[in-house]
Amino acid sequence: MNKRNVKVTVSTEAVEEFFKRAHEDAKKLDLGELLPTEVRVAFEDPIEMLRALSVERMKVLKTVQKHHAAKPTVSKLAVMLNRDRKAVSRDVKVLESFGLLNIREQSNPGHGIMKVVEPLAEKYHLMAIL
Repeated sequence: MNKRNVKVTVSTEAVEEFFKRAHEDAKKLDLGELLPTEVRVAFEDPIEMLRALSVERMKVLKTVQKHHAAKPTVSKLAVMLNRDRKAVSRDVKVLESFGLLNIREQSNPGHGIMKVVEPLAEKYHLMAIL
């Protein structure tokens, strides 16, 4: 997936809305229509969304986006953010589990393999409805 073409939306959404949207997408696919490349992460509860996307995790996302050309690793992110490496590693894993970041293994000549943290998209759309 080319990150420039991916739309990432993190929002609150009732289960009924989720299934309604999925049903509409299925109809489009049945008609042979192409769906836009997108990633949607939906939370039923806005409080859960805010808990999952803590201030520190948002800083990780923003830093990865800003410095993606430098191919940041968790260790480099920890230095950039002035945080403990284990805490940054946990945050990166949570963000990856939601599909908001990619972790890619890359050879590090003379040092084995390093894990590069990459943004999934250029922009993330966050929406919460109370």
